[in-house]
Amino acid sequence: MPSRSLILLCVLLGVLIFGWLGWRDVPPRRQASDAPVPTINKQPVTFASRMFDPAAPPAEMPPLHSGESAQCDSDFLSNASVGGKSRRTDPTHATLTVTQITVTLQLFVTIWVPSGVTQHVIEHEEGHRQISENYYETADKLAERIAATYMGKQIEITGADLTVESNKVLQQMAADITDEYNKELDPGPTQLLYDAITDHGRNEVVVRDAVAHALKNATIESTQPATNPGN
Repeated sequence: MPSRSLILLCVLLGVLIFGWLGWRDVPPRRQASDAPVPTINKQPVTFASRMFDPAAPPAEMPPLHSGESAQCDSDFLSNASVGGKSRRTDPTHATLTVTQITVTLQLFVTIWVPSGVTQHVIEHEEGHRQISENYYETADKLAERIAATYMGKQIEITGADLTVESNKVLQQMAADITDEYNKELDPGPTQLLYDAITDHGRNEVVVRDAVAHALKNATIESTQPATNPGN
C-alpha cells in the first residue's frame, strides 16, 4: 500500500476512534445534569433586639436561667416538602418514587436585655448571636446533603387507598429530613462552651476570642470527661 494511502487510512481510523470515544462519554454527562436535586430555600437571618423590665418581663420572652440577666434566643426552623410519583401494580399496591424535595430554612435571633443593661452584657449576647449565625452560614449545605439521600428513593406502598398511603409516606419523609437537620445542626454544645469560657459574661474574656475558641473546640471539649466532676 502506498505510504500516502496508509497515512490517510490511519487518519480516518483516528477520527473514527476519537469520535466514538467522545460519543460514548456524552450520555453520562447528560444523565448527571438531568438528575433531580433537592431545592434549598435559605431565608436571610431575622434579627431583633428587645429591652425588658426585669420586674415584669413580657410573656413572649423565654425564661432566664439561673444567674442570667439577658438572653440571646436563636430559633432555627426547617420546613421540608417531599413529592413523588407512584406506579400502581394492582389496586392495592404501588411503587412510590421520590422526585422532588424542597427545604426552607430560617433563623430568628432575638436578644433580650434588661433596661439599664451594660455594654459588656450586650457584647456577650452578641457573641451568642455570632455563633448562631456562623452555624446558619452552612445550614443550606447540610440540608442539601440530608435531602439528597432521600431523592430517588423507591418505597412499596400497600393499602385500599394508595393516594392516602403515599401522602403519609411523603409526609413522614419530610418530618425525617427536618429531624435529621435539627439533630446535625445543633449549636448547643458551642453555645455552652462559650458561656463556660466567659462565665456567662461575668469575666473579662474578649468576646471575639471566646467565640473563636468555642467554634473551633466545641466538638473536642464537649466530648472530654470533666475533671474533678464532683466539684
